[in-house]
Amino acid sequence: MRLSLDDWLQSGWLFAHKTSRQEISDLLALAERDLRESQAGGLSPDWRLAIAYNSALQSAKAALAASGFRTAREGQHYRIIQSLAFT
Repeated sequence: MRLSLDDWLQSGWLFAHKTSRQEISDLLALAERDLRESQAGGLSPDWRLAIAYNSALQSAKAALAASGFRTAREGQHYRIIQSLAFT
């Protein structure tokens, strides 16, 4: 059985969230900034990965918010990334 975002909502993994254009714009701007910064010279591969990961996380968070949800704090990064299968 494949769960849906509504199932996640019922389990307490997500909360209903009313977003705004500004919130989505801000999240995508963070994602774009981090993706650009991950390409800066002089960074270790580990740090590049951490910055690029944050870019992906912000993009996924924007998609989740645009779908009308936000994550609970517990397991937040995991849920945000996993929500991409639905958003």
